[in-house]
Amino acid sequence: MSTKTQPLRIDGRFRNPPGAPRPGGGRGGFAGFLLRRALDRRRPEVPPGHVLPRPAVRDGLRFHEAGDAATWLGHSSYLLRWGGQTLLTDPFLTSVAAPRPATSPRRFVPPALRPRELPPIDWLLLSHNHYDHFDAATLARLPGRAEIRAVVPLGLGPALRRLGYRQIHELDWWQSVATAGITVTAVPAIHFSRRGAFDGNRTLWCGFVVETADGRRLYFAGDTAYHPVFAEIGETFAPVDLALLPIGAYEPRAVMAGAHVNPEEAAAIARDVGARTAAAMHWGTIVLTDEPPFEPPGRFRRALEQQGYRHDDIWIPAVGETRKL
Repeated sequence: MSTKTQPLRIDGRFRNPPGAPRPGGGRGGFAGFLLRRALDRRRPEVPPGHVLPRPAVRDGLRFHEAGDAATWLGHSSYLLRWGGQTLLTDPFLTSVAAPRPATSPRRFVPPALRPRELPPIDWLLLSHNHYDHFDAATLARLPGRAEIRAVVPLGLGPALRRLGYRQIHELDWWQSVATAGITVTAVPAIHFSRRGAFDGNRTLWCGFVVETADGRRLYFAGDTAYHPVFAEIGETFAPVDLALLPIGAYEPRAVMAGAHVNPEEAAAIARDVGARTAAAMHWGTIVLTDEPPFEPPGRFRRALEQQGYRHDDIWIPAVGETRKL
C-alpha cells in the first residue's frame, strides 16, 4: 500500500483526503450563488486579442508541428505535442457545458478548433466527469476514438467506453500507464464529481503528470482546490517543465474554496510542484462564478512574479495560441 496521500473511499463514494477545504457558504449562500448564476445571462465584453482568428490558429499549429508545443483551445482544453506524441486534455469544444442548453452556462468565446479540425490524438487525458471537462458531445466527435489511449480516474471508464473508446486506462492516484515513450501518472486533485442528482463522488478526480523517456515532465492540474498534497507531487516529480494550472471560477470564496483555487493559490501550486513554466487555463471561456471574467490573469501573473518567475516563464495565452516548449 502506498504511503502517498490517497482519496478516501466511504460507502462506495470517493472523498478528498483529510485537511481538504470543504465547499461552504451555507445553504443560503450557495442558493444565492446559484440564483445569481442562473439569472445572469450577460455576455462579457471580450478584449481584443483574447481569441485568435481560425487561420492564425492553424498557422501556429503548422509552424510548431515539428517539435513540442502547447495550444490552448479554451477553458481546460490544451492540445499538446510532447515527446513525439499528441495529447488532448479535458476537451470542451461545444457551446454549452451542461445537459440543459436553455438554462446552462454558454461559452462567450468559440473554441479554437472544433473536434473535426484537430490533428490525430494519441492520448486523451480526462481529469473528472463535470460537464465542462467531460464533454460527451465533443468526445463523441473526436476522430479515431477507438485508437486513442484514454487515461481517466477510477470509475470513468464505462462512460467513455459508451462513446466508442476502447483503449481506456482507469487510474487511482499515483498509478501510471507507460507506452510509446510516454508515462502518464494520475496525481491528486482536491475536487468532487457529479453529473446527475444521485451519482455524487461515484467516480474519482485527478490531475496528471506526463513524463517523456528523456525525463521531461508536464503537469496538468485538472480542477482543484488548494492542499498540501501539491508539495507531495513536487517531492515526487519536481522539477516540472510546464504546469497547466486553473486560475478562474473562484468567487465567492465561501462557496468555491473547496473546489477551485484562486489565482494566488494556482501560483502556489506552481511553486509546490517545481514548475519552470506556468500556463493558465480554466478561465476566459465560460462564466461559472462571480469574479470578473478577465480578472484572473493579472492576479496570476502578479503572484508568480512575487515568487520570482520571469515574464517568459508565465504563459497566459490567447485562445488558439500555440507556444513552443
